[in-house]
Amino acid sequence: MHICVLGAGVIGVTTAWRLLQDGHQVTLVDGRDQAGAGTSQGNGAQLSYSYVAPLADPSVWSKWAYYMFSSESPLTIKPTLDPAQYRWLYEFLRCCNADRVRRTTIELLQLAFFSRDQLKQWNDQLNLRFDYQSSGKLVMYTDAAGLEGARKQVQFQSQFGCEQQVLDAAACIAIEPALGKSQRDWVGGVYTPSEEAGDCPQFCRALVAAMQAHPQFRFIGSARVAQVRMQAGALHAVQAGNEWVEADRFVLSFGPESPDFARLVGLKLPLYPLKGYSITVPLQDEASRAAAPQVSITDIARKIVYARLGERLRVAGRIELVGMERSIPQRAVEELKTGVRELFPACGLGEDATLSPWSGFRPATPSGVPIVGPSPVGNLHLNLGQGALGWTLACGSAALVADQIAGRKSAIDDAAFRYA
Repeated sequence: MHICVLGAGVIGVTTAWRLLQDGHQVTLVDGRDQAGAGTSQGNGAQLSYSYVAPLADPSVWSKWAYYMFSSESPLTIKPTLDPAQYRWLYEFLRCCNADRVRRTTIELLQLAFFSRDQLKQWNDQLNLRFDYQSSGKLVMYTDAAGLEGARKQVQFQSQFGCEQQVLDAAACIAIEPALGKSQRDWVGGVYTPSEEAGDCPQFCRALVAAMQAHPQFRFIGSARVAQVRMQAGALHAVQAGNEWVEADRFVLSFGPESPDFARLVGLKLPLYPLKGYSITVPLQDEASRAAAPQVSITDIARKIVYARLGERLRVAGRIELVGMERSIPQRAVEELKTGVRELFPACGLGEDATLSPWSGFRPATPSGVPIVGPSPVGNLHLNLGQGALGWTLACGSAALVADQIAGRKSAIDDAAFRYA
């Protein structure tokens, strides 16, 4: 079967690989000239399999004014004229209840652990280079109430296979000595020894390079899809740049651009882009490398994550609902730089030009549960909506799509992820 995968971010690339392994002919199409150059390019780099609690949470109701009006809020909502923003927010608020959060957490944990197993199998086979490391993760707290809430979440998640520890500040610093120079007043943190990190765009490009050695694979880059051809209610072909690509089936993984394509085939998607920012700190000498953490760190109060990528430190943060506004305000860069100075002051921040400031858009559903499965368009599959967990959930989502297309029973129940 010939399958055309639309989108070469980490979701599309992993989907293409898994379908190729099933013996299909696969064409991968993207508007950029190389894989992983969009939302995947500067993401937080953490593979957070045990930390999947959704953004939609009951606490949103009490923090609404803070999110809307505080300049210090890590979550910003800027009203636009786009009706899609208000539809998404309405559905998001409906998901901000304890029952929905518990259900979402269980569903995402199952997919995350499945994804972790898939990545290990693939990498054992391919031995890809993407600054991968499995050094664990610390989620750090500055308030006792927040840490107590985390303790309850750890207890809840333990029944689903999560192995996590709630530790005081001294124990956290013993695990990651680089935190000992921090200027924050930590009360403690949650340690998950099994968490991982890796350079997502490096992974995408290495996987595409592996696929290009296969005679049944083709990558079409720098090819925006602006038109489609339908036949009898099914998708027959897409225009990729100047070329029409016909296929037996299509998989939509265009990330934040997916709703634009969906409209071409008469489909509505409950997605909205969550904008985020990152900088990448070069660790140019022994002193800066020693001052940077080996364990992945999340500063929960400021919603900033830190992940070691070889001789670099990826620093990412903020969630903004501002539509597809692509600028990188200096304020956002300064917030991330301040975070580095406070937590790891000897890392040696350079000028902004050396930090590769980046902004990207995580395509999110209101509940946080991605959509992975067939669509109402007969031969169009969906694999989208992973939000900030795209890197974490990619390999598992790809395996689900391959199982669905093959008619196989998957290792996990996919009912929660299908398009409704």
